[in-house]
Formats: sequence, C-alpha cells, structure tokens
Amino acid sequence: MRLPLVTAALLVPFAGAGSAWGQTNTVEQVYQSDLAICNSGQLSAPAREACVREAGRRRDAARGGPPPEIPQTTPDGRATVVTPEGAPPPPTSSDPVPSRDGRANVVPAR
Repeated sequence: MRLPLVTAALLVPFAGAGSAWGQTNTVEQVYQSDLAICNSGQLSAPAREACVREAGRRRDAARGGPPPEIPQTTPDGRATVVTPEGAPPPPTSSDPVPSRDGRANVVPAR
C-alpha cells in the first residue's frame, strides 16, 4: 500500500509541467492559426500588419506578457542590442546577417 503513495508523491511535480506544456502548445497553435488568417492574402498590407501585431499581442497576453528584454553589448563594445531573454548573442563577424523576416541585411558593428 505504501508504494502507490510514494509513486503518487513523486509524480505530483510532473503533473503541473504537463498542463503547462499543454497550455503553451495550445497558445502556439492559436497563434499559428491567427497568423495563417493574417497571411491568407485577403487583407491589405496595413490590415495584415495590424493583424500580425494583434496576434502577437494575444499570444503575449496568454503567456503572461512579452519576454523581458535584455541589453547585450556587442563584442567590440560599440553598441548595445536589446533582445528578448534567451535570444542568441549579437554576431561577432562583419558578414551581413539576414533579418528574421528576410527583408533586410544587418551588418554587425565592427
């Protein structure tokens, strides 16, 4: 009789993690669905951009707010880049790097 109680006591911490993962997964699915609607080709450019911003706001609200922004100094010390927590550090090479949306090339400070 003691073994099931010990097993249950050990599994309690994992029960909350499963529901948190499920909620995060659901939030991400809703966000992707919202983006699909925004990118369906039915909206003008300004309306599409507003739709994407609103989808991001709803996702941030469901996650408890946007990720905290962390200032990072570039390796040469000439600039400070503000990035979301967990983002990769600023690049160290002088090669241009495409932006996330692919619309621009970013040349790191030398």
